[in-house]
Amino acid sequence: MRTQTEPVDEQLEAGLSTVLSERRQLINLAYRFLGSLADAEDVVQEAYARWYAMTRAQRDAVASPGGWLTTVASRICLDLLGSARARRERYVGEWIPEPLPDHSEWVGGRSGGTVDPADRITLDESVNMAFLVVLDSMTPAERVAFILHDVFRYSFAEVAESVGRSPAACRQLASSARRRIRSAQQAPATATAQRADIVRNFKQAWEAKDIGALITLLDPDATGLADGGGLVNAAPPTGGSEQIARYLVTITGKVPALTILERTVNGEPGLVVQEGGVTVSVLAFDFAGDRIKHLWAVRNPEKLRPWTSAA
Repeated sequence: MRTQTEPVDEQLEAGLSTVLSERRQLINLAYRFLGSLADAEDVVQEAYARWYAMTRAQRDAVASPGGWLTTVASRICLDLLGSARARRERYVGEWIPEPLPDHSEWVGGRSGGTVDPADRITLDESVNMAFLVVLDSMTPAERVAFILHDVFRYSFAEVAESVGRSPAACRQLASSARRRIRSAQQAPATATAQRADIVRNFKQAWEAKDIGALITLLDPDATGLADGGGLVNAAPPTGGSEQIARYLVTITGKVPALTILERTVNGEPGLVVQEGGVTVSVLAFDFAGDRIKHLWAVRNPEKLRPWTSAA
């Protein structure tokens, strides 16, 4: 027999389920906005805190809880992006977006199953490292407008609510962001299978300490950056194929016990470097034809949390 409170309880549970179902979407949005899973998690937690800080009557008056949470999370990210310049000035060394493993590595695999499946990032072309680096060059408003409209397909009217500008202004912001992306993607596209072959050959040449082979796999004007966050040594391999190749071979000479593994990094072929079974570096690549154009090495242990069992 039903009590009088049961329909109310069922309604509350249904409403809670609807709100919580937005979590993965919000994590995906916030990661693309910020390039940091840890920051994305904080943003989503703050968005939910603001939701539950409202009275029951105020929440009931919201026609679309998902839309409300998206708007709030986007505004929080916009504020964080606005202060990112000051935070980057305090950051030690180069700042590189936080790398993400493939789902098989992230949940229930070698990473120890420490991340809730609801927090997994959808791995597509909008999270590869090269794309995130271009996003980081945009103004905060450009980045938010572009991601909401072009990646997640929100209308410009909806984007305007998050950005705090008119739909026409948001259209211009997204257009400016697209120009930045086209400018950064002038090199001919490299097929997925070919990228995997290049990374595999790069790994084998690195393990063999074959400087000549490494040079042939790197674009003559290749650039390399390393992010240690001031917590570990991360002298960047800088620019030029020969300088990068010699730097990498020097590393393996100093630490002969390194293990190099082929892994998926932000949805693309990449490499993971381990020392004594512990991940100490994650490498992501960008390609120009049949060569590596950019190399990013993340060594900051705080950014390697999804890759380690101790996370």
